Amino acid sequence: MQTVVVLFNLKPGVVRAEYEAWARSSDLPVVNGLPSVDKFEVLKASGLLIGEGSSPYEYAELIRVPDLDAFFKDLGDPAAQAGAAQFQQYADKPVFILTQSL
Repeated sequence: MQTVVVLFNLKPGVVRAEYEAWARSSDLPVVNGLPSVDKFEVLKASGLLIGEGSSPYEYAELIRVPDLDAFFKDLGDPAAQAGAAQFQQYADKPVFILTQSL
């Protein structure tokens, strides 16, 4: 099992409520509907566990993928492509980290 971790902030001028409504109504159902995705979550940072100040990222996405090759194929789906394009309108320089379970 591999997990894609996406860390990002919203672009300047993006309305948080608009992004979150889109994530709930479109992004979560589309990505969770891909056959290669075991589970997809969008998480909103609420603070730091240790230390002071705020998180350097407003949001994190976790995409659990049993078969990375199948996931890359599924990303070619028109709904996935449309969702990715919309995500780019909201996210400011997202960082995509590929991880695997120990």
